[in-house]
Amino acid sequence: MLVIGKKYIFNEHDINQLKKLGISFEYIDENINLNTFKKKLKKNTIIVLNNKIPISNEYLTYFTTLKLKGKKFITIDLFLEKYLKKIYIPRENINLDFLEEIKPLKKSQYIQKRILDYIIGIPFFIITLPIMLYASYKIKKESPQGNIIFKQKRVGLNGKEFVCYKFRSMIPNAEVGKPEFAKKNDPRTFRWGAFMRKTRIDELPQLINVFKGEMHLVGPRPERKYWVDIFKKTIPSYDQRHLIKPGITGWAQVNYPYGANEYDAWQKLMYDLYYIKNWSVRLEILTLFKTIKTILKGSGL
Repeated sequence: MLVIGKKYIFNEHDINQLKKLGISFEYIDENINLNTFKKKLKKNTIIVLNNKIPISNEYLTYFTTLKLKGKKFITIDLFLEKYLKKIYIPRENINLDFLEEIKPLKKSQYIQKRILDYIIGIPFFIITLPIMLYASYKIKKESPQGNIIFKQKRVGLNGKEFVCYKFRSMIPNAEVGKPEFAKKNDPRTFRWGAFMRKTRIDELPQLINVFKGEMHLVGPRPERKYWVDIFKKTIPSYDQRHLIKPGITGWAQVNYPYGANEYDAWQKLMYDLYYIKNWSVRLEILTLFKTIKTILKGSGL
């Protein structure tokens, strides 16, 4: 696969996903000489248009000839959506036409989603109740000074805040000063707290948020207003993730490693918008199965 230009640069996670799909690629400078480009072009090569600047007339004429011969062309936007299951979001506020395709769920979709919340959520709550009781016991034993349930305001549907519930996994008063992301091997977590984070047990109390109608089982993960206000200034269309209610798990969570900076937030937004645009019962179930796989692997933070 030849990738013309570097409007979007594949990260390590993207490259690993492409390898799983059996796709190798080579970047080609968008100003490369046409004769040099012809030498690099192989019979079965897919051409990905990833250019920042417009293609020259010379290239357009040549590409038209190739298309007539059956050569495959695809823009980076379509490539990311088709193969990596995420929506390309430019870092610059230039062409944002893609936003027209990102819309809230239809009423019928919302009803299906709420039905899934209950028919899966209620049995899951009953099954995990012993785990939650044991988690409460362990928290009180290892970190007796703090509350068992950690309550924190998060941003939900249409940018409105709500109180999100979690099992406390860190020592009391773990955050002093401005908010900061949790990190791998975070010294603020106690031993059982670290285990809960890796297995996602700390998220189980959010089932209450689901039953209250503040969250779904699946959706963009709810973020704190502090970070939302920052990302809205630096990431175009960040607010689009609030077109639907947040979830205990999400398409971004099962497809991208834990995020701890602006770049990660940008990457996760691409997956969140893919989920919103392409929502279906099948995608919902697939996300839940991937979540179970993540939990069993213990690959949470």
